[in-house]
Amino acid sequence: MNGTDGHQEGRGGGVPGQGHGFGDDEDETVRRILTATGDTWAVVGLSGNERRAAYGVARTLQRYGKRVVPVHPKAETVHGERGYASLAEIPFPVDVVDVFVNSDLAGGVADEAVAIGARAVWFQLGVIDEAAYERTRAAGLEMVMDRCPAIEIPRLGLPESG
Repeated sequence: MNGTDGHQEGRGGGVPGQGHGFGDDEDETVRRILTATGDTWAVVGLSGNERRAAYGVARTLQRYGKRVVPVHPKAETVHGERGYASLAEIPFPVDVVDVFVNSDLAGGVADEAVAIGARAVWFQLGVIDEAAYERTRAAGLEMVMDRCPAIEIPRLGLPESG
């Protein structure tokens, strides 16, 4: 993909199924998060900046039928959804926390996702923290790293809603 979602095809140098603890069932984890984990996605790092990848990916998630909740210090309304400054401020359950922050900050976001009772954590392309992955999985959450739902949805042949 390119253009509206800000990503190019591929996985940022990663090899599917290698390096992130998934083995052969990485695609099944991705599919499960996208189809069976729930429809409320908190997108950490989503602001009104149309040039950022999070903006286009959030739009793709909406087309796929997900409720996208922006989480950014500015707490901006994006794509018609009210924003919050932190995960802890969201006053309703969140199913998936989609993380668009630098890898050095991502572990803290994953820990917050566990604390709010999210069901899954998704680290975007280039966001890698093996220790956070292990902690999050040990807490019982599904997790993927270094992937983008805007790439995975068409790759897995999942239909858009509507």
